[in-house]
Amino acid sequence: MSGMIRVVVVDDEPMVCAHLRTILGSAPDIEVVDEAHDGAEGVAAVVRSRPDVVLMDLRMPVLDGIAAIERIVKLGNPPVVVVLTTFDADQYVLRALRAGAAGFLVKSTPPEDLIGLVRVAAEGHTVLSPAAARRLIAASADSQPAAERARKLVGSLTEREMEVLAGLGEGLSNAQIAGRLYLSEATVKGYVSRMLDKLGLDNRTQAGLLAHDAGIASR
Repeated sequence: MSGMIRVVVVDDEPMVCAHLRTILGSAPDIEVVDEAHDGAEGVAAVVRSRPDVVLMDLRMPVLDGIAAIERIVKLGNPPVVVVLTTFDADQYVLRALRAGAAGFLVKSTPPEDLIGLVRVAAEGHTVLSPAAARRLIAASADSQPAAERARKLVGSLTEREMEVLAGLGEGLSNAQIAGRLYLSEATVKGYVSRMLDKLGLDNRTQAGLLAHDAGIASR
């Protein structure tokens, strides 16, 4: 994307918000345009300030982060939501990804990495390492109902779409999937877009989780 990356920070600790505002404000292409201290305020801040990226804490009063994410992804032209968490193998994180978050950042992320990851999120890429995704999937408590639902959903996919979905489940980029399947990157992008529509998913992170649930991605 070109121009300034507009960010809203949602965390019930004002010190965390101030810390993130200072770090992100040091980048020439990132601007923190609003902040909020509970989920309900966070949704209102998104509607008010129309950011590109939201950094969302999960455990907050009034409305928790997961409920806030569910509301935000239903907005017209929603921003990318990235979860802020203290521990990466956290049941709340998995639930947030299923709710529509595009990835997560651990609060202890070094400042220079945080800036880079916000840029990655703004470009529409998943902010989630394959290793972290595997740990989260392994920690999933509702694996049987999720597996049955996932297998039913992916039954509508073509063989090629299943191959692309498996790549998403392994945390591969479009370019890496293209290399594996001998397709152009633009073709893979088209497959991903059509597949998300067909499966009723918000983003490639949810598609990757679905691939794991359906058992078509290597863990």
